[in-house]
Amino acid sequence: MTSSRSVPEAFQDSVSGSATQSFSCALPQEEFHRIRRLPPYVFAEVNKAKAAARRRGEDIIDLGMGNPDSPPPAHVVQKLAETIQNPRAHGYSVSRGIPGLRRALAAYYQKRFGVDLDPETEVIATLGSKEGLANLAQAITSPGDTILVPNPSYPIHQFGFIIAGASVRSIPARPDETMLRALYRAVKHSVPKPTALILNFPSNPTAYCATLDFYREIVDFCRREGIWILSDLAYAEIYFGDTPPPSVLAVPGARDITVEFTSLSKTYSMAGWRVGFAAGNPRLIAALGRIKSYLDYGAFTPIQVAAVAALTGPQDYVADIRALYRERRDVLLRGLGQAGWEVPAPEGSMFAWAPIPPRYREQGMGSVDFAKLLLREAGVAVAPGLGFGEYGDGFVRIGLVENTQRLRQAIRAIKGFFARPL
Repeated sequence: MTSSRSVPEAFQDSVSGSATQSFSCALPQEEFHRIRRLPPYVFAEVNKAKAAARRRGEDIIDLGMGNPDSPPPAHVVQKLAETIQNPRAHGYSVSRGIPGLRRALAAYYQKRFGVDLDPETEVIATLGSKEGLANLAQAITSPGDTILVPNPSYPIHQFGFIIAGASVRSIPARPDETMLRALYRAVKHSVPKPTALILNFPSNPTAYCATLDFYREIVDFCRREGIWILSDLAYAEIYFGDTPPPSVLAVPGARDITVEFTSLSKTYSMAGWRVGFAAGNPRLIAALGRIKSYLDYGAFTPIQVAAVAALTGPQDYVADIRALYRERRDVLLRGLGQAGWEVPAPEGSMFAWAPIPPRYREQGMGSVDFAKLLLREAGVAVAPGLGFGEYGDGFVRIGLVENTQRLRQAIRAIKGFFARPL
């Protein structure tokens, strides 16, 4: 005889013995494996304090995030608006990037660096350089691999590989003999032998720049040892000296072992558009393309078309944006120096890498506490250096992302803060 009770009621009885009892979820409550390998987000404390201050109506001058405040070139925005009107432009795009965009990037490399690239096999478009780095890490990393990463460095440089299951060995961040000696030691003492080296010049956060001679030594070493080079060249056009930063791909033989990532984010103030590239070794490009084919359909087609306009159109904007950041750098450093905070002049990038002033460092203050203190007492937000690696804890990163009037306002507030007793 069939029971008149509902199926859910009968099921509940069979599990708990009573229709009135509840049962708890048996799913494990510990952190997921890959999440466990990620430390708490260092910037969260400062971001939380910044948000709270703004809720109280305080005027916070935010120099913490590398978010360009200038609009993109007008002709690029116009091309985007024009292409969006095409009804056929709203379907799936191409994961590797539309052919015209890959050809435009190859033409840029030839003109800027003297490097000839095959747009079919040696160039791939990415959703910003950050996505490209993270997905290439997934493509080439086996659990337990050792990756060499400068410390301090941009977080994705190490955490892209940590998420992929690798172990990271830190090396000094300055492109000089100290880094080269560290590479020799790493190969000699690491088990297993390192499989890849991350480079980033002009550097975020340190603003260091590398020479072509330095790259020659790196390429010679890595070719001899069988180590891949992954170079992040996102700040190639933001430099303040007479000599433009070189590409490691300009070194003969570099393409045998190297992929380089570039981006339109800073060069054309297109950070939110998420357009970047990987260029170089065909095997690595193919590996990245295969991973991406499972994960995305590429950037929105009108954005890719507009990116072609950025790369192939008038380049006056690039020189103007470089001059803008140079002016801001000079205003900031001159003002901080007058306030008693000596900060080395960055050679490139849109950041100043500022040592914590001695009077606060002598109190045992690290970068997170100093950044929170600066926010509270001066209303100026900066990025704590600890967020870029433990060797960054004696510094804060200051972004050149406000106009000169706001920078002078920040300087006055910092000067007043420094004048008060600890």
